[in-house]
Amino acid sequence: MIQTFSSTIRRKEMDAVLTCMVDEKLGPGELNAKLIQTVKEFVGCDGAVAFRSPAIAFSYVLRALDIPAEASVMISALAPAWHYTAVKNFGYTPLVLDVDEASGLVTPEIVQEGIKNGGRLLLIHETMGILPNLEEIIATGIPVIEDISHSVGSAYALARSDENQSAKNEELQKKAGMFGLYSILGMEANDTITAGGGAVLMAPKRREWIVLKKFTDAAPETDILPDMNSALGFIQMKEFERNEKARKAIFEIFQKSLMGGKNKTFARTSDGSSTIWSFPVVLNGSFKDVKQYASRKEIEIRPAYEKSVISVLEEEEQSKYIHAKSLYLRCVLFPLYPRLGSESATKIAKVLGTLP
Repeated sequence: MIQTFSSTIRRKEMDAVLTCMVDEKLGPGELNAKLIQTVKEFVGCDGAVAFRSPAIAFSYVLRALDIPAEASVMISALAPAWHYTAVKNFGYTPLVLDVDEASGLVTPEIVQEGIKNGGRLLLIHETMGILPNLEEIIATGIPVIEDISHSVGSAYALARSDENQSAKNEELQKKAGMFGLYSILGMEANDTITAGGGAVLMAPKRREWIVLKKFTDAAPETDILPDMNSALGFIQMKEFERNEKARKAIFEIFQKSLMGGKNKTFARTSDGSSTIWSFPVVLNGSFKDVKQYASRKEIEIRPAYEKSVISVLEEEEQSKYIHAKSLYLRCVLFPLYPRLGSESATKIAKVLGTLP
């Protein structure tokens, strides 16, 4: 059976972790610092801290922003369930937003409606590695926190200023994680980059980093990512380009095969700037039928949003989010990861082209 998810961990990653164990460098230390420096260089942010979980990272964001107690924090209905739980646990009110059915993401119009309903902060998950229209969302004036756990490495194309006449028709790229006031890179088991758990909290600009640093400098060691996890995350960051190249090659094969059938995947920019996290398929028919068909071919598939915010809501509440509910019921994930291998990829491609 080809599993939906499989670690991208190779011998190099395991060697880094084993070295930590042999040297008895288990707590936060040198490798935590190396991971932070690598993330800063990769994304381009001013400052960063590596914590033991995305929820802990988010708690420091809330302290830095000094959001009033019980304020409404906007989150997508298809964001990871920890968004909803963390907002509630930290004493705030989750304001759940519906999504655009074509992308599975919140749009500027949806965010505007959320602001009208009292939203004070937006925690935006760039689901499936697909990039939302962040420039227009930020133009609404709402403070934005990016969750780039799926989209790390993605980039937005920006037009050059007319000040540089010789290159005004060229484009600059601004990476995911550099738009919000703060950004969270989750490194849980099935995130694009894994450290076996943890998250890097980033401040893109110096002004926000100065504020955040006052709180993170006083963080207890139990909040900080240990070196064992940091070692794995550090090597994964170093191997990102290699892994992403493999994911994109497989994605192109799958996408072409899927186009021959009646099901579809989410639209992405044609310039290849979106990170490939997995392979989502929005079904035209029954999930049960597709699951049985894939199982007969020894391929495991999973509901794409089985652990999302909408999954923890009561059924009556779910019905408020029409597009999110539709995708929650109809979108599945097919296996896609760097170690998949050509034989397995060919097998999955054939199934994608013949789905019921």
